[in-house]
Amino acid sequence: MNPKAYLRRNIKRRVALGHPWIYDNEIQSCDSVDDGQIVDVFTSSDQFLGRGYFNSLSTIRIRLLTRKNIEINGAFFREKILRAFNKKKALLNNGDSLRVVFGEADGLPGMIVDKFADFLVVQFNTLGIYTFRREIVDVLLELFSPKGIYEKSEGSSLEKEGLVQTGEWLAGDGPILIPFNIDGLRFLADMKGQKTGFFLDQRENAMKLAFLSNDRFVIDLFSYTGNFAFHCLNYGARSVVLVDISERALEVSEEIAKMNGFEHKCEFVKANAFDYLRNGDISKADIVIIDPPAMAKNTSSKSSALRGYKELNLRGIKNLRNDRVLATSSCTQIVSEEDWLKCINEAFADSKKLGTLIYRGGQPLDHPEVSSIFETKYLKFRVFSVHNIAEL
Repeated sequence: MNPKAYLRRNIKRRVALGHPWIYDNEIQSCDSVDDGQIVDVFTSSDQFLGRGYFNSLSTIRIRLLTRKNIEINGAFFREKILRAFNKKKALLNNGDSLRVVFGEADGLPGMIVDKFADFLVVQFNTLGIYTFRREIVDVLLELFSPKGIYEKSEGSSLEKEGLVQTGEWLAGDGPILIPFNIDGLRFLADMKGQKTGFFLDQRENAMKLAFLSNDRFVIDLFSYTGNFAFHCLNYGARSVVLVDISERALEVSEEIAKMNGFEHKCEFVKANAFDYLRNGDISKADIVIIDPPAMAKNTSSKSSALRGYKELNLRGIKNLRNDRVLATSSCTQIVSEEDWLKCINEAFADSKKLGTLIYRGGQPLDHPEVSSIFETKYLKFRVFSVHNIAEL
């Protein structure tokens, strides 16, 4: 029998409507339970609500894995992972890589699985999901027969869960730079890079922007390993400048450029993107891409993030010539789409320019948004044609 936890009488609607997080102040009572252990959750009227894992170190005290009265074991994870994959596998028609599991959005809080060709990269970001690491690895080996499974768990949240950062092969073996294909391009997922090594969530946005890039000069800010830049080159961009603060990211970008035969059309610049926009010459660019990493992790830094977004877009808009293109993005979950767009609109107004929306993008099929779990919605992407008001 699993330990039991009872919620307070006035249960939050978000929990009743499918949100998996239960905070410490929502629990009326709980049996003695070890951190990471599975608990059964009940309403104050003794109705079974669901089953999840417990951690006293986190303000999110319980994360629900299921609303069913079923055992959490290898068979459970097999069904969940296979269900998630089957919803997304159509993406393999255009490459060999996708996100197999996207945490809460796929009913597996704290867990990320990315497929890069014949390899899997996993993140176990909570103690409760880490407790089932062996069972999950066995299921992944059975379902996908990968050449290797690499764990790349990192970030400040791990310490709060009582975990340590990990970068190691859990099964099989493979390269630190994992080659894979999407959209007819060859890329590298860097096991020494950010997150799982590549940002698969921007694949569709990069493709849409690429359609506009024929014979254009493109500047890709916060380029990381060049997803946007190389998509543009693949669709006929004249040349690209990749700007990133990470020397490692630029070195990997150079390798990817060589793999695709683009090295003679690329310039790699190690610089802070804010400084580059402030001091560099972007006036000759036909397309400027602004795709920064998350600029705030909590609400206390939200205002600073909004100022950052406005400054980035303001400097990009001011320096673009008439009828050129601004592609801009935000992956900061706590910054709403409404607030982000307000920053962009203010940047256009302060620049005395107008923006005509060309494309509105978000998350692809393998990074699903769930209606009752607002944390699963994070990626915002817009492409504007920039116009001087005086020339209308």
